[in-house]
Amino acid sequence: MADAPQIPDEAETRARWGAFAWTAENADKAKGVIARYPAGRQRSAVMPLLDLAQRQVGAETQTQGWLPVPVIEYVASQLEMPFIRAYEVATFYTMYNMAPVGRYHVQVCGTTPCLLRGSDDVMAACKNRGMVKGKTTPDGLFTLTEVECMGTCTNAPMVQINDDNYEDLDFDRTAAILDALAAGETPKAGTQLADRHTSEPQGGPTTLVEMVKANHDYRKAW
Repeated sequence: MADAPQIPDEAETRARWGAFAWTAENADKAKGVIARYPAGRQRSAVMPLLDLAQRQVGAETQTQGWLPVPVIEYVASQLEMPFIRAYEVATFYTMYNMAPVGRYHVQVCGTTPCLLRGSDDVMAACKNRGMVKGKTTPDGLFTLTEVECMGTCTNAPMVQINDDNYEDLDFDRTAAILDALAAGETPKAGTQLADRHTSEPQGGPTTLVEMVKANHDYRKAW
């Protein structure tokens, strides 16, 4: 993609991350993850270990984290698998960042349901804060990415920021979330509508209303 973040120079990357190793805490976590799988099947742990490695990089850089090639090599070595196999996993799933990102990775869904519900306004709020797709703001705070469906179509439009989803957005709600993050606050995740709890209709359910407070047997009504 033309707006994809640029991967740093390899020599620079290896100089910074060539000696990557688990912290003591993450070494214990990695050992526990690998133990979930039968002997000889440790390669099945590649996804959670790549995620753990990305989080460690994030903790060391005060960002959301990314996966430098030497870090992927380290994980592959831990699992006794070819580097290219681990690299294939890392490059297939968008949950892994292949280039440095900011403290907050803002992933705006632009697929049809979100587009029809106003994702352009969400993107406009991001751009209003100086964000550019595929880039990190000069202060290192935000990285903006446009992504495909995030599976929250009922509450469109939405954005994922690091590990949290923010839903039922418009320009002002998006701006408020970004302002809160920039101020070091923790905005409420999930739907941003006061009269909505998760993904039920605004104003309350319109079907199966007897199930709201207790289990109800509808079979007698059939």
